[in-house]
Amino acid sequence: MARHHYRCPLRWADMDAFGHVNNVVFLRYLEEARIDFMFRLAPGEGSESFTGGSVVARHEIDYKLPLVHRHEPVLIESWVTRIGAASLTIRYEVKDEATEDAPETVYVRAETVVVPYNLAEGRPRRITAEEKLFLEEYLDEPKAQPKTGAPAGGIAA
Repeated sequence: MARHHYRCPLRWADMDAFGHVNNVVFLRYLEEARIDFMFRLAPGEGSESFTGGSVVARHEIDYKLPLVHRHEPVLIESWVTRIGAASLTIRYEVKDEATEDAPETVYVRAETVVVPYNLAEGRPRRITAEEKLFLEEYLDEPKAQPKTGAPAGGIAA
């Protein structure tokens, strides 16, 4: 399975009064990575391809650690966890890769449900065979969630 890598620059204006990247800004970071993945890499032109239109149906974001401004870009790694007839799910990690001096640091884990959209007709459309073939290169099945009553990686309330 391939993963898409996007290096996203941090902007001074991304910080909030608490000195870290504001939670809303992460949606912009995910959008930049998703656009790079679906519009730059995906096949096709015109209304019957991702470049012709898609809409976000759902976002889910887990904030793991604060990210503060710096000059080096942050890595956004993305891949596909589900391909349906008329929607797909993209999973992301916003992180710094491991180095000799430091372990990998994950700031955000997120997921987006995307629906291909026919702009001319103003309605959702099905994923084409060509798009599905492209997406399958990035497909990874999501990991099973524990059935303990506690959220994955969290504490039950």
